[in-house]
Amino acid sequence: MIGVDAATKHAWTLLGGDAEAAGAVEYEHVAGVLPARLPVRELARATVGVCSLAAADLLARRDGRPRPAVRVHEGAVAAAFVSERLVRIDGREPTVFAPLSRFWRAADGWVRTHANYPHHRERLLRVLGVDDGPDVVSRVEDVLAGLAAVAVQEEVYAAGGLAVAVAERPVGPLPLVEARDTGGRGRRLGAAGLPAEGVRVLDLTRVIAGPVATRTLGLLGADVLRVDSPGLPEDDLWDTGFGKRSALLDLRAQGLDDLLERADVVVTGYRPGALDRFGLGADALLERRPGLVVAQLDAWGWSGPWAGRRGFDSLVQAGSGIAAVESDGERPGVLPAQALDHGTGYLVAAAVLRALADGGGRHVRLSLAGTASWLLHDLEPAEVGGRAGHDAADWVATIDSPYGELRHVRPPVHYEGAPRTWSQPPTRWGDARAEWNGE
Repeated sequence: MIGVDAATKHAWTLLGGDAEAAGAVEYEHVAGVLPARLPVRELARATVGVCSLAAADLLARRDGRPRPAVRVHEGAVAAAFVSERLVRIDGREPTVFAPLSRFWRAADGWVRTHANYPHHRERLLRVLGVDDGPDVVSRVEDVLAGLAAVAVQEEVYAAGGLAVAVAERPVGPLPLVEARDTGGRGRRLGAAGLPAEGVRVLDLTRVIAGPVATRTLGLLGADVLRVDSPGLPEDDLWDTGFGKRSALLDLRAQGLDDLLERADVVVTGYRPGALDRFGLGADALLERRPGLVVAQLDAWGWSGPWAGRRGFDSLVQAGSGIAAVESDGERPGVLPAQALDHGTGYLVAAAVLRALADGGGRHVRLSLAGTASWLLHDLEPAEVGGRAGHDAADWVATIDSPYGELRHVRPPVHYEGAPRTWSQPPTRWGDARAEWNGE
């Protein structure tokens, strides 16, 4: 076991925790996990560590008893950070990246595209003037080789697609966590068997980071209701849908107002301003309900010229300078996991738990770019002794689900007495009613 490290202490204090309490987190070290030039292992274990500590602290406050011991296994963390790669549905491996989601050589550098969704693929091809077909990859490659990387980035973005020129050096620092208290108080939480038991979480997030946060809150006992617009189909719930229900509802519908009236926490994963027209911006929510905990996350941060842009982990790695740092000298490199997504997800969950422990009434903001900045500018390698070897199979389980036989990764968040897995498998997209449990 090892005690507190600098990353754990740093993250815990940014979340408003007492620096000394960070020493309560113990890690079981496994050599060689998440290998990279950058300190990815340190980021990963610290984010899970502070989430585990926040859960234990909230449980102790609710029960009026000493905080349970917090012990996090690095093998579990490493497996969780690549959970989308380890999932199997009836033995089949889901596609993580589509063929047009990759690095491409441009005339003056490299560009990274993301085209997993059909509409992003269509917009990318339209900008490049390439018709879809069996040889589409080679034709896109030929076109991009004659174009400037930044020009591709801007033209694809203007058309509603996703492309980022690979930055040659790390961008300047961004905050990891931004938080402000509203002065309001949330509903009093009494004694419970799980830290977030009885807490109602409205989940307005998509893809990995936000769903990892709300999946974690569901593990810890929260009633998590994910709400999506019927016009935005999603198929990733086989990995991130554990511990929550999925409902479809127009964001202008009265039913959403009814849900908000009884929510304790709202977690959003959209660009700055994207939800304002629905009355779901942080200021509007907190004016209406000062005791709410509102947690927001986005790709590129909350200020600056890129704040309003769409983004994914792979694109932020490219645009932040991570891809250049991890380069092999020939091509841009990648982290051994979508660590910005997963790490930000655990930090969001930790921020929510910390806010609940302090009585609610808090607005917190995080971003993938902020987590990238933390990795690039603030974290240092912290090698320690421990047993060699890591087998991700030690951390997977198989259950029956609406998707079929589902192999999945068990949660890495741990304190003494913590649940070892979720109380329910993932549901299919839109299968639930838009209402809180018990109503």
